[in-house]
Amino acid sequence: MRRTHTCGDLGEKDVGRAVVLQGWVQSRRDHGGVIFIDLRDRYGITQIRFDPKISAKAHKDAEELRREYVIEAEGKVVRRPRGMENEKIKTGKVEVAAMNVKILNTSKTPPFEIDDRVELNEDIRLRYRHLDLRRPKMQRNIKIRHQIAKAVREFLDSEGFLEIETPMLGKSTPEGARDYLVPSRVHPGKFYALPQSPQLFKQLLMIAGFDRYFQIARCFRDEDLRADRQPEFTQIDIEMSFVDEEDIFDVVERLIQRIWREVAGIKLKAPFPRMTYRESMERYGTDKPDTRFGLELVDVSNIVRKSDFRVFVSALEEGGVVKCINAKGCASFSRREIEELTEFVGRYGAKGLAWMKVINGRLESSIIKFFDEKTQEELVKKTRAEDGDLLLFVADSYGVVSESLGALRIELAKRLGLASEEKYNFVWIYDFPLFEWSEEEGRHVAVHHPFTSPREEDLCYLDKEPARVRARAYDLTLNGVELGGGSIRISKREVQERMFKALGIGREDAEEKFGFLLDAFEYGAPPHGGIALGLDRLVAIITKNESIREVIAFPKNKAAQSLLDGAPSDVSERQLKELHLELDLPRSGEKTKEGE
Repeated sequence: MRRTHTCGDLGEKDVGRAVVLQGWVQSRRDHGGVIFIDLRDRYGITQIRFDPKISAKAHKDAEELRREYVIEAEGKVVRRPRGMENEKIKTGKVEVAAMNVKILNTSKTPPFEIDDRVELNEDIRLRYRHLDLRRPKMQRNIKIRHQIAKAVREFLDSEGFLEIETPMLGKSTPEGARDYLVPSRVHPGKFYALPQSPQLFKQLLMIAGFDRYFQIARCFRDEDLRADRQPEFTQIDIEMSFVDEEDIFDVVERLIQRIWREVAGIKLKAPFPRMTYRESMERYGTDKPDTRFGLELVDVSNIVRKSDFRVFVSALEEGGVVKCINAKGCASFSRREIEELTEFVGRYGAKGLAWMKVINGRLESSIIKFFDEKTQEELVKKTRAEDGDLLLFVADSYGVVSESLGALRIELAKRLGLASEEKYNFVWIYDFPLFEWSEEEGRHVAVHHPFTSPREEDLCYLDKEPARVRARAYDLTLNGVELGGGSIRISKREVQERMFKALGIGREDAEEKFGFLLDAFEYGAPPHGGIALGLDRLVAIITKNESIREVIAFPKNKAAQSLLDGAPSDVSERQLKELHLELDLPRSGEKTKEGE
């Protein structure tokens, strides 16, 4: 190629130099017979000046240029006239006086401006993702993703980890989300499953003696989507042998410090704070607490139990709790604002939102008559309420109270501007329960996955009282987001079989689905554990994007569709026949019998 520089290279040091630039036409302006082109590539923008006094032919050719044409411009670097500099861009003090221009390719008028300042409908962006990715913001996101992956590889390599790939076509196993299934052509009626994670294979690698493994792994889950979910996603997968939790925390904290220092230029303090699952739920109503601000949940059950307010008392009699948030300085909230908050907690199952304001040292509310002076004093003391504060209460089951008030504190923080984007509050959450009860399935299910080791002192409860068992599991959270999770794994066959039994997985089913892992445990499995960090979420946080779709080159939309290439799509009858499949649904465009 003839390109001598990129569009982000040139500065005052290059004045007088002959250069050849190639890129896309960002804009074209005709100023009194002199044409200016902003030429763009992924490195930046350079202004090209076409002056008929310098080259009449180049000036004439420039009249044909339109937005997004791909061109080659040849000329000399000159200083811009005084007062015409553009301090907003790196190349803003110079321009290229064009001697020649060549059109390398033309372009139709794009459906939107290739400009970060233009707000775009997401469906249009995803339909024309190849154009959306030309925008500087998107190119920055993808570049930062590359830099993070590079930092991960360099750090883990320096720590003695080996990057090892695991299969994309594997065995479908129970537990977890739905698998994406791939029919086998050569084995009619049988299916591969795309990996939800490399979990079983990385454990097998530990048994194989590769004591420090990592992989930037592609994973697939067939589940409902939201801003932080995609059917295919990427995780930084790490597994280590002969370790405990402290070893894993240490490696991960130093990895995170390296990423933030190299990519964001920010020095993080370690070790990161730690909090038990129980403490996190009590104080924040969630196992992924945002600790950048207060607004913590306060349990006032024992105080209001003595009141005459039946809403509170009835909830407590039914085994529930009453908790409160002290919204500091929010006594000025109007009745309408409080009604909006009441409607908000209703989305999380709360039947209502009681409130009290602190005015001139006293509590004021329409329900205050149900609380005697002593109870009011205890409430003020327990919630540390002061003049101008607003107390917000929810009374219900523990789960509803936790979820609704946990969400309310986040909503209040948004309204009050309390959550600074410049703060990075990491917290380790540990001592999770090993099981949770599923009403839908009528049995206990694993909180993390069925290969998580129970705490040794709780093994005695595994068969008879599984709800009492704590897991050797841990999550790393950041500003209210789960960044990753992991655990010390089960490494003994007899413990794994007991775990399967507690989950309602029979011996035959366990042997059929996991027999290869159980057999491997009998050949000297070392103690091991690991963690998986969500690369997409990590990049989204560093680039300050709410949705991971902003940091994935070609994401699916909320309906798990690719608007760019039309996936998922129909396949031919020949392809179905080769796979020994027959659809029991009408093909696209066909009518059902009822519709004929």
